[in-house]
Amino acid sequence: MFGRLVAVPRPVARIVLLTAFAAGLYVVLSNIRYHWDWGVVWAYREIYLYGLLTTMAVSAGAMALGLVLGVSAGLASVSRGAWLPELAALYVGAFRGTPLLVQVLIFYFCVGVVVRLDSPYVIGAVTLAFFSGAYISEMVRAGIESVDSGQWEAAAGTGLTHAQTLRHVILPQALRRMVPPVTGQFVSLIKDSSLLSIIAVRELTKAAEVVNAATYRTFETYLPLAALYLLLTWPLSRLTRRLERGIHPHMADGRRR
Repeated sequence: MFGRLVAVPRPVARIVLLTAFAAGLYVVLSNIRYHWDWGVVWAYREIYLYGLLTTMAVSAGAMALGLVLGVSAGLASVSRGAWLPELAALYVGAFRGTPLLVQVLIFYFCVGVVVRLDSPYVIGAVTLAFFSGAYISEMVRAGIESVDSGQWEAAAGTGLTHAQTLRHVILPQALRRMVPPVTGQFVSLIKDSSLLSIIAVRELTKAAEVVNAATYRTFETYLPLAALYLLLTWPLSRLTRRLERGIHPHMADGRRR
């Protein structure tokens, strides 16, 4: 019996599980003594659409800047000397060791005032970029350090400098190992953007809060919010899985062959 279950193709298993989940969710929601009114979602569709576009724009900007910061800090952490590695360690430690919510408040109420920047959208994107960049930095560092030390020695034996070895020998090998976790970090960044509602960025979560405040229809307000976040993150999650399978072909079907 167990062998037959294991032999079921994954697409079939996925469809069965999704159907069972949908059925279970329907049973739970239908048993709640609540008058559903999904018309409020349609009535406020423009607010949701604006929130969706804002989340996409802020997340895209944060991804781009965070990637630059993360790669720069990652390379600095494996560089020679003392200043750059220590500076990178300080940056990573500060942003990984404090909650993102606290960072958002500090950037908005302190840093933004000092640099005379009053746009919550820009400040929110920059905060997300610095936060995600700290995690990307560690992924870059780990990817570089995962390359066998013999590669460094062999490159040095051919007369390559440290920078040349890093650029032409180490990074091409490490890049394939970095891409999947970095893509996964982008998924987390999209979800983390929900915290920007606290500084009045009208992204998805803030849009749902506005609709809920106007209609008091909590279920109808926040269930579409979850669906929209899933719509944004699902493609990236699938891309991460595909990249992981590309690096480890023996895991292509989710099991070791």
